[in-house]
This record gives sequence, structure tokens and C-alpha cells, in this order.
Amino acid sequence: MRNLPVLLDCDTPSTGGDGAHSHPAISLADWLAALPQLAAILSYENNDINLVLGNANYISTFQMPAERDKSSSKVMIEWRDRVLDLIQSGRDSDSFELRREGKLGPEYFMCTLGRLPAEEGRGAYYLITATDRTGDRTIEKNLRRELLSDGLTALPNRTGFGEEIDDRLANSIWADNAQFGIIAIDLSRFSRVNESLGPMAGDELLITVAKRLKSSLRQGDVLARIGGNDFAIFARLNNGLSDALHIVQRIKELLSSPIRLSDLQIRVDCAIGCALSLNLDDDPDDIVRKAQAAVKIAKRSGKVEIYRNGVLKEAQRRFSIESRLRDALAQGGLTLAFQPLIHLQTGEITGFEALARWNDEELGHVPPVEFIAVAEESGLITPLGRWAAYEAAQALSRWDAKFGQPLPVGVNVNLSPIQMARDDVASMFEEALRYSGIAGNRLTAELTESAIVADPDKARKLLVALKELRMPIAMDDFGTGFSNLASLHSLPIDILKIDRSFVSSMLEDHDKAVIVRTILSLAESLNLKVTAEGIETQALAHALQQMGCWQGQGYYFAKPMGEADAFDYWRARWNFETI
Repeated sequence: MRNLPVLLDCDTPSTGGDGAHSHPAISLADWLAALPQLAAILSYENNDINLVLGNANYISTFQMPAERDKSSSKVMIEWRDRVLDLIQSGRDSDSFELRREGKLGPEYFMCTLGRLPAEEGRGAYYLITATDRTGDRTIEKNLRRELLSDGLTALPNRTGFGEEIDDRLANSIWADNAQFGIIAIDLSRFSRVNESLGPMAGDELLITVAKRLKSSLRQGDVLARIGGNDFAIFARLNNGLSDALHIVQRIKELLSSPIRLSDLQIRVDCAIGCALSLNLDDDPDDIVRKAQAAVKIAKRSGKVEIYRNGVLKEAQRRFSIESRLRDALAQGGLTLAFQPLIHLQTGEITGFEALARWNDEELGHVPPVEFIAVAEESGLITPLGRWAAYEAAQALSRWDAKFGQPLPVGVNVNLSPIQMARDDVASMFEEALRYSGIAGNRLTAELTESAIVADPDKARKLLVALKELRMPIAMDDFGTGFSNLASLHSLPIDILKIDRSFVSSMLEDHDKAVIVRTILSLAESLNLKVTAEGIETQALAHALQQMGCWQGQGYYFAKPMGEADAFDYWRARWNFETI
């Protein structure tokens, strides 16, 4: 048996005649029933769109009474708008995706809309089909969640937080007067836990905090981990600031009880900042930035901070200062000013205090209190402190060369508590002395009480190392901190500097005068010298002289001046007899 060849009459399949059409025995309902998608035929007559016929899938999904809720109504309105758009455009087809809220969450449908051939005696008909894409969208959502969530806590990350907010704002029902707020939370002591107990303990702390914060949420709120130890909450606010403060109170209560890590119980301290939208049209990213600006202020104030107008500008200025300061340190854009230290009994200049000054091309004159705070916050205090120490030592070396022999003066250099904690300060001063060739007793280290109280053991080791370099040590702003007599006596300190807040008003304020006398008496008993800051008048200088104060500084004698002017000032007052 063999196969016979098949002969083709032509290259293309034959078509029916002009009047070819579907068999009249097959109804529209049969055609729609044969389609696997949700399908229906719509009519457009007398400027109105009506359902002509739908298959069972369509009817059960969109037309059952139980489904006629607000979400379905919104979907039908959108379909109607799409049909009208197709009619008015003259196109033959269109496709789009619709989303509606189902019983188990969002449902997604990929829809196609096509124009059917017109027939005499009836209006235009349109075929609409819808394919359920909810499963595909769920898979996509799960994949996106991996990219938009924090792997440790399973909370949204910074990017995911933004998308969650956008979704809530776009797809939730909001009251006319509703607004939203962002609550930013910074775990203040997290770095200490990491340093002391290790990163695994730090991770356990973050997971525990995340669970506690999550229990404070209401329906519709969103919690995210937006940084290493930073969390944020998006909150629906029906009663404005009152709602936000209630959430903050719950957070503080939940974090008030200690967290057990291994065999230790850790108390969680946090800084909290809030920012509120004016209306639902506000940019969420802008509100998040405002909340983060508020939480930075909260870290300094120790209180819950609500964003105020101008705070973001302050944060932007701090960012500009940080950026410009980094460049200034790299390019030599800072200078040192020198304020004289006067021996109150003889009027001679015993030394100068070195003070950093910065005049930037873009920012203009930046006050030290502003750029030093930014340097401490950003970590730039370490290179800034090193620059000041090296430059102060070099200035002394240049003065010696100019005079032809070592001057009988020294320079005081301020130490930041943060620099003491992060840098090898003893090595820094050793290098500054070695590079400049000056003796250690001409460079005095000034540190505050707070630096000693923060870590007494570390401070004691540092001071001992500085004494090995023969450097004098001064305790700055004495009287404003919390040091006790026992620690003061045990530390190798040479000089106490009385804070200007006591000195400047001591002639008018009896209590301030008593404090000054007490400090002078204490210093005498401990064999310490005393420097009084903030001497603005001759009367203050004479009063301190009579009290037996060793040294003073202030605008009465001179304002801080440049290196060359400071040398000339010393030359002019050399062996000066009176104050």
C-alpha cells in the first residue's frame, strides 16, 4: 500500500463569498460561552452603553448582586469611560488593565475592547473580554517584595515604603478632611549594642523592636525600616496631630520595657520626629524628609519633635555645610584664629587659644558653633581636629622662626568628645609636636567635663598619654558638667577654665560670684591653675585679679585674630606690666 500525492489547486486557502457568515444556528450566547475569558457584548444607543449579553464567567464575576459594591461600580465606570473613548476615537480596538478590590484582596483583569461590524436596524455593538491576571500580579508582587523589603525584619525598605504610601493614597477611601503623617524613629544606642555584643545581637535587637513597633500600628498604617537603625511609620490621621501623638505615646510605652539579649537586658532609647501633610496631595517623599529632619533635632533635644517650617531648610543648610566643609578640609579652606590668654597678675601674654574659622566662597562666614556641630554629626570632626592640632603647632614653629628663638607662649587646642572617642588623639599630638619641632609643654589640650564623664577610663588613659608628651591639660567650661571631686583629683589636670556663663555676670549676680570663688578655692586646694573666660570689662578683670585668678581671656583684652596679628599683639605687649 502506498501514499498517493496530494495536489493543491492554489497557494492560498479559499474564502467564502461576500455573504459568508456564521451559521445562523449558532447564537451570540453560544459564541460568548465558547470563549474562555470573561466576555460580554455592549451596545451604544442613544448616547447610552448597555449590556447586551455576557457569558457565565462575566456574569458571575461582575454582575452578581453580591459583587455590586463600590469597587465594582468603580470598575464599571472605568469600563464605560474606555468604551466612550474607543467610540470617540474611531479606533477598532483597545486594551487596558483594571484593578478592583475583591474579597481576598486586589484583583486584576487584562481587558480587550473591540468594535463589532454594524448591522442595519440596531446600534453599534462592542465585544469586551477580560482575563484574570490576579495570579500573575501576585507573583510579580512577591518578586517586587523581595526587592522592596528589608531582609532582616521583612518590613518595607525605603523604596518599598514609598510605594506602599503611594498605594494607600491612591487606592484607599479617605475622608475629605483626612491627612497623613510620617513618624520617624531612630534607635539611639544601637551602635553601642553592635560594638559591645556583636552584629548578631544587633540584628536580634532590630527584629524585636520591629515586632514591638508593628504592634502599635492601626489598620492602614505602614511600618518600614528605612535605614540601619531607622524606622518610619506612615499613619492615616483623621484628627491631625492628636492621632500622631497617640501613636508616639504607644511607641514609647512599647519600647519602655527592656529587651533581653542573651543574658542581658537592654533598654531601648529612641529619638522620634513627626511630620504632617497639609493635604493628601502633598509629596510623601517630602514629608519623609521633613520627619527625618525632625528626628535629627529630637536626637539633640531628647524630646519628641514635630516638624516646623524652616527645619528642612536648616537640614539642607547642614548638608551644604557638610559638603563644603569636606572640600575646605581637603583644600585648606579653613584658618586658625588666636585669642590671647592674659596673666591677670602681671598683664603678660601667657599663650593663645586656637579657634577654627571658616569663610566659604558660597556660604560666606560660617560660625564655629554651626560647622563644628555639623562636623561632629558627620564624622568630619576627626580630620578637623587633626588639622587644628597640626596647624596650631606649626603656627608656634613659625612664630619661633620669626622671633629667632622659642617664644615664652603656648597654644591651647580644643578637643571634641567625639574626636576623643573616635581618634587616636595621643598619636595625633605626638605627630604635631614632632613635625613642628616644638616642646610638648607649649601645646595645651582643652577638653570638656562631658568628655571625661562619658568614658572616665578612656579619658584617664588619654590624659596619661598626653602627660607623657609633657602637655598641659585644661578642663574647659568647668562648672557646667557633672564631674565630681574624686575624679577631678585623680586625673592629671593642670588648669580649670571657668565657663563664661559664670564670669560675665558675676558682678551683678551674687550666686555667680560665689560659684567663681568656690572654683578658685577648689583649684587652690588641688594645686590647679584657673583661667576665667568671658572677661568683657576692666572691672571684671580687676575683680578676678583680686580673687587670685591666674589667667583670663575675653574681648576686654582682644578678640580672636589671625596668626600674623597674634604675633604682633604679643610683641606689643611683651613684658607689659598692668591689665
